[in-house]
Amino acid sequence: MRALVMDGCETAPAGTTGPHALLRDAMEGRGWQVETLHLCEMDIAPCAGCFGCWTRTPGECVVADAARDVARAYVGSELVALLTPVRFGGYGYHLKKAVDRLIPNISPLFTVLHGEVHHARRYQRYPAVLGVGILPGPDTEGEAIFSRLVERNAINMRAPRHAAVTIQTSSEAEESLNALRAALVRVEGGER
Repeated sequence: MRALVMDGCETAPAGTTGPHALLRDAMEGRGWQVETLHLCEMDIAPCAGCFGCWTRTPGECVVADAARDVARAYVGSELVALLTPVRFGGYGYHLKKAVDRLIPNISPLFTVLHGEVHHARRYQRYPAVLGVGILPGPDTEGEAIFSRLVERNAINMRAPRHAAVTIQTSSEAEESLNALRAALVRVEGGER
């Protein structure tokens, strides 16, 4: 089972502790083969909004940078974890850029899904999505907004399942690890 971690933290992990390591431990403990992309180390420009990925080069961004590799890795995975500091309920800068650049993976055509208009599928299969937000402390409003954002992005990106969890840097590692494990069970569709 292939999993991708799109790590949108401001710096790459320096050691074997912290949210990065906890997420990897939780995923590997459930049998996932994990590939991590440290987005802060990748050359990814913001989306230009030109829609060339739908018209000129269908399925691939016209901008030749690392976002092309991210989009391929995303659609080639069975589970994608979006790891990010939570900023006003949203994604941090590095993850936001990368998520915006995933639009080549969906079609420019529209369909009705659960009574809403969304983009049609470009591919037959899409990965499940797990949003992992990092907060310095309790923030009920930020957690709710983050959860809703992950849900709406998962619908747009045609994820078969999704879950969101926030962990606090002030929490004990075991508490955060348990929260991550519970979120993985939800996104996987139950115990295996």
